[in-house]
Amino acid sequence: MSWGTDLWDQFENLDKHSQWGIDFLERYAKFVKERLEIEQTYAKQLRSLVKKYCPKRPKDDEPRFTSCLSFYSILNELNDYAGQREVVAEEMGHKVYGELMRYSQDLKAERKHHLQEGRKAQQYLDQCWKHMDNSKKKFERECKEAEKSQLIYERLDNDINATKSEVEKAKSQLYLRQHMAEESKNEYAAQLQNFNSEQWKHFNVAIPQIFKNLQDMDERRTVKLGEMYRSFAEVERRVIPIISKCLEGMVTAAKNVNERRDSGIVVESFKSGFEPPGDFPFEDFSQNIQRTGSDGTIGTPKTEGGKPDPKHAVGRTKNKLWLFGKKPKAPTLEDLSHLPPEQRRKKLQQRIDELNKELQKEMDQRDALNKMKDVYEKNPQMGDPGSLQPKISETICNMEKLRSEIHKNESWLAEVEGKHGSRSERRSSADVNHHAPHGRESPEGSYTDDHSQEHRSPPQPDPHEFDDEFDDDDPLPAIGHCKALYSFDGSNEGTLVMKENEVLYVIEEDKGDGWTRVRKQGGEEGYVPTSYVEITLEKNSKGAVTYI
Repeated sequence: MSWGTDLWDQFENLDKHSQWGIDFLERYAKFVKERLEIEQTYAKQLRSLVKKYCPKRPKDDEPRFTSCLSFYSILNELNDYAGQREVVAEEMGHKVYGELMRYSQDLKAERKHHLQEGRKAQQYLDQCWKHMDNSKKKFERECKEAEKSQLIYERLDNDINATKSEVEKAKSQLYLRQHMAEESKNEYAAQLQNFNSEQWKHFNVAIPQIFKNLQDMDERRTVKLGEMYRSFAEVERRVIPIISKCLEGMVTAAKNVNERRDSGIVVESFKSGFEPPGDFPFEDFSQNIQRTGSDGTIGTPKTEGGKPDPKHAVGRTKNKLWLFGKKPKAPTLEDLSHLPPEQRRKKLQQRIDELNKELQKEMDQRDALNKMKDVYEKNPQMGDPGSLQPKISETICNMEKLRSEIHKNESWLAEVEGKHGSRSERRSSADVNHHAPHGRESPEGSYTDDHSQEHRSPPQPDPHEFDDEFDDDDPLPAIGHCKALYSFDGSNEGTLVMKENEVLYVIEEDKGDGWTRVRKQGGEEGYVPTSYVEITLEKNSKGAVTYI
């Protein structure tokens, strides 16, 4: 089928159809544009979502739970997925929408050219028809004039009263009109022949060619639309493998969630290295009760001097050991002694690893500077070897500082590991005797039995001052009682040895020097660090508060 032959008389309809085709192409281009804008918005929203839920803390503070790591992996895969949506939008904009708009402009120019050619051909045919019609009308007029002249000549020729001159004049006018009619006839015949020829060319050559060009243009437009439909789908198809990998990555992340490992990480993260506290000792508050000789109950012996020891109320303790409640905040110390043993060991090991990495960098820099210095010494034109010496010296100084730091941290680590090992060895005996382990954390948080290694050592008491106080004949009355939170060796003169969880009588409060005077149930007196005990004062004593 050809538009030129089948639609030879449908120029106006073809004009409208070709315009509709271009409009439809631009409508599809608008659809593609809105689609790629949706992709861009979708990708942008996905990236915002990923950014919102991505961790904002440093990597060192990130949780190591498999559920968290898997979620972060899913976020990374989703971010890559958003990138593929951006690729789709970019490809649609460049290969589909941009191509459609360029092609639309070309179609408009081509259609305009073909329609102009058709209108020119139609105008030329109309012009030929006007010339033929004018010659036809002229021929008709000339024939009527010739007929009229002939009637006049015949009337004068038959009229006997007409003069010869009048007859001759009418005859001459007749010949003139007949000649003009003949010329008009010939002109009309020529114009008619020319019009018929041009009309044949118009409807058999010019218009078919123009319509064929319009048909080719419309068919190319249709083919182009098909190609753009395919390109539209191919843009999506090309990213499907990468999107599939993103989804596979999400599935893999989901499979990597391990509840047993997460539980182990919880233990590893919060394990303090302490042992559970042992049994509380019996606190005998009946020593001051006087019993008769006939009393068959077993009582405690009377204290010397007839002065009874004070009574104590166990239920007056207001605060709990931090192992059972909130742990008091401790200042951050350089040796990390404020941390529990297990956490301290991990932090120290991590610090040593980081220092070793920095030391290795400094060593590499030193080696590189030495090599450069050797090159400068062999080739003085390349540089001055002396200019590198300050940098080398600085690097060596940094190395020494790092080695010192490493040695210091290694000594702290060895201390922690040594105490941890000795504590483990004593665990079985401690369980049998129901005694708390000696290697408990100090009030400042360091895990050690040697109190001389504490970050804040208790002040040494004046032994003569203690001796003077102990020379009193009458023992001081108890103003409260206390419970030992930690073991204390009492190695200094005037101090008192105490075990963890041991209950003692308070006979003198801390006067601001960090020491509290206590008495054992056996009557032995001495000073212990105030921070090592939990104190409860009697209501009738001054202060009447609880200290930890």
